[in-house]
This record gives sequence, structure tokens and C-alpha cells, in this order.
Amino acid sequence: MEHKIRILLVEDEIMLAEILSDTLSDRDFAVDLARDGVQGLELASNSQYDVIVTDVMMPKMDGFTMVKKLRSQGCSTPVLFLTARCATEDVVKGFDLGGNDYLKKPFAIDELIARIRSLAARSGVCAAVTKELKFPIGKYEFTPSKCLLQDNGNGENIKLAARESAVLEYLCRNMGKTVEASAILKDLWGDDNFFNLRSLNVYITRLRGHLKEAPEVEIISTRGVGYRIEVRN
Repeated sequence: MEHKIRILLVEDEIMLAEILSDTLSDRDFAVDLARDGVQGLELASNSQYDVIVTDVMMPKMDGFTMVKKLRSQGCSTPVLFLTARCATEDVVKGFDLGGNDYLKKPFAIDELIARIRSLAARSGVCAAVTKELKFPIGKYEFTPSKCLLQDNGNGENIKLAARESAVLEYLCRNMGKTVEASAILKDLWGDDNFFNLRSLNVYITRLRGHLKEAPEVEIISTRGVGYRIEVRN
């Protein structure tokens, strides 16, 4: 029997919560519903889910705080934020706290389902494939599964945010080749709109900052096209 994708849905808008829960159940997902971040934290801490779908603005405990607490407990379940907040800094904050994707309200149910399936597949299959993968980047060694940049010179470690690590891994898999920004956005964000491009630019700037102590390493921008990472000998 095919495994049903098990979802924790955390949503305080009663009508939206019921519509999403019923629709997802009809599409053969197994759904548990929490009404706020406190209840969501309790359920996620005591049960196993394939994906957590959570609103951001909620009473008692917001979605950002809930996910931050889950990550501090060691929970690695993929998280999809539902949000009406559209500022780039809000989206970046969500990724930094441990979110894996976001969907702006209002949204189409088919898009939500596609995002959920993508996160479930990524966590199940791709995680196993890339578990011990390491990339040499100049004086650094990059371990995507640990979101870690290790300086081989002094042994110091730089802990990357999950989305920083995902972008760097994408570039490293295409070392020396220019990767179209739209390809990165579609694969990691699910959409290559201008709003997501602004978020990607923020992460590229951060990665350049992390790598600044290695002058032989450069993330190069090709205007209107994308990025490539190069290591000079």
C-alpha cells in the first residue's frame, strides 16, 4: 500500500483550516490539525510527520516561534509556511529559523499540494542520497547535510542557515558553470517570481560574506542570467 503523506496543519483561521483539512484528506493525505502554535508544537514534538504546514501569524505562539522551538529540539521535518506577509526580510527570517518553503496567501490548493509533495519527496529520497556529501571549496569543506562550512586551515566552523546551505549546494553541484537564477528559484523556492529573486540575492550576499576569507573562491553574478561559483588555483 502506498504511504500516505502525513501532514501537521497548523492554522488558526477556522474556515480556512477546515477547508484545507477536508481537501487534503480527500486527496489522500493524512492530516492532523492544530489551531495555534502551542498545540502545533505539542503534536509535532510527540508524533512523526512527513511535512508541517503552518501559518505564521497565530495566537498564543506564532509559526516562526513554533518552528524555532522544533528545530532546537532536533526536529528535521520539512516546514511550509503559509503567510500573508510579503516583505523579503520576513521570508528570509522564516528560512533562517528552519523553514523549507513558503506560500503566500491567497493560494491555489493545487499549488499547495505540489509544494507538499515536493517537500515530502525531498525529505525522503534526496536526504538519503546526499547524507555524507562533501564539497571542497578552496580552503573550506562544505557538508550540505550538516549545513556546515569547515575551514581546513584553522578548523573553525561556519554554521549556515538551511536555505543558505541549499543555495550553496546547488552552486557547488554546478561548480564553474553559470546556473540560471530561474532554475535555482524553481527548484528551491518552487517559483521564479521577482519577490523570490530578491530573497535569493540576499542569500548570495550572505554566502559571499561567509566565503570572504578565501580569496580564491568567488561567487560570480552574470547580470540577467544567474550565478556561478569558481575556485581559482
